[in-house]
Amino acid sequence: MSFLNIVRRRLLLLVLVVVGVSIVTFVISHMIPGDPARMMAGDRASNELVAAMRAKLGLDRPLYVQYLSYARDLLSGDLGISIRTQRPVADDIVRFFPATIELALAAMVFAIALGIPLGVISAVAKDRAIDQVTRTLSVTGISTPAFWLGLLLIYLFYGRLEWLPGSGRIDSALTPPPFVTGFYTLDAALAGNGAAFVSAVKHLLLPGITLGFLHLGIVTRQIRSSMLEVLTEDYIRTAKASGLSRRRILFDHALRNALIPSVTMIGLAFGDLLYGAVLTETVYAWPGMGNYVVQSINALDFPAIMGFTVVASTAYVLLNLVVDLTYMFLDPQIRGVG
Repeated sequence: MSFLNIVRRRLLLLVLVVVGVSIVTFVISHMIPGDPARMMAGDRASNELVAAMRAKLGLDRPLYVQYLSYARDLLSGDLGISIRTQRPVADDIVRFFPATIELALAAMVFAIALGIPLGVISAVAKDRAIDQVTRTLSVTGISTPAFWLGLLLIYLFYGRLEWLPGSGRIDSALTPPPFVTGFYTLDAALAGNGAAFVSAVKHLLLPGITLGFLHLGIVTRQIRSSMLEVLTEDYIRTAKASGLSRRRILFDHALRNALIPSVTMIGLAFGDLLYGAVLTETVYAWPGMGNYVVQSINALDFPAIMGFTVVASTAYVLLNLVVDLTYMFLDPQIRGVG
């Protein structure tokens, strides 16, 4: 199967997945008890005013008619108007999504930068003390709730030591950098604003560690498992017999092959981070999509909930596509199967 056909088939699956997710989310969001028209009109509003508000929002029409109308607007790129903010949902997503992506990237960098070396060390020192410590750290990372770890880090580094800020993206005394990418660290660097850059990095550390700690354990375990498998291969024994140095065998032969199956896991982990950022953003008052969607759920803001779900599911499926293509590029055997 040609590379182009594989991409075409995966893009078709992407459309089907997004349509399926949008239908399920639309139905479930409209089954939530509550009346957004009543919430917008106020508790003391008359029934006539609430009925008029309901008609204005289109909530008095049958559910399938509402979905078809939403799907038609979605095809033209219109995600609707947020009931809570009264702004186009697309504008809200452009405003809040970069903060979530920046946080997810920081968490991913933390998990990979520490997880790969720890996995290699744990595999090389199998069953020794450092291997036991690394495995314990991995299990701790996987089993620790993000909200609990977040509160603990805030208490220690903000409340007691006063080393790092506990909320927000930048010091309140500083002006956010001009919007270019939406990433405060990158925008501050592009603007040459050193104070804003340092402040943005400091604000990113605690939520990034909190969000990345779970995936640190996953990456470490995956690398350790792959390395243990690769180190028993015949070509590794051949490399040892030919007199290659231990460092060259580990990094030029074993680690390079051990990283191939980890590509899938790391790509999917980044997709999980986009969804998993909801709790972390709430704990750190991080103004990203997680915080935005929690407030939208509390306000029964159906267009905002749908907009987040459609964009996040599309991003997740696209990440899967990138991972699959990367994996096929790295492994010719997978390319042949398609």
